Amino acid sequence: MLVLSHFFHNYILMAAVLSWIFAQIIKTVITLIITKRFDPERILGAGGMPSAHSAMVCALFVGVLRRCGAASPEFALAFVLAGVVIYDAMGVRRAAGEQARVLNKLVEITEKNGSEVTRKGLKESLGHTPMEVLAGIMLGILVALAMG
Repeated sequence: MLVLSHFFHNYILMAAVLSWIFAQIIKTVITLIITKRFDPERILGAGGMPSAHSAMVCALFVGVLRRCGAASPEFALAFVLAGVVIYDAMGVRRAAGEQARVLNKLVEITEKNGSEVTRKGLKESLGHTPMEVLAGIMLGILVALAMG
């Protein structure tokens, strides 16, 4: 039970986790407003506005900065982790989503020409636009500052 207490009283961890939760809630609400339907995949899914990954690592980064200082090894780790995650969200995962879009279109064209393709469509919303990442960064910073 003591471990659970430490978990919930860890400012850095809670800032990161709450940033992710808030981002997923915001993402779900935005999808609900735009599409006029509830999409449960948005609650845990990747991609969309704001970037939950960016929010989480930026809250972690700010939390570590505030608790440990810029000269600490913890800060260096948080800084590098944030950079890698943000780069991945905008670069690698976004490119994978664009490739999925192209492959899904090819499957659609192939099926229209009479060939049967027995695979489910690939998930296209994997990465983030720069604006989605920026929104996630700002959310993570705000949550960490508001909590600390």
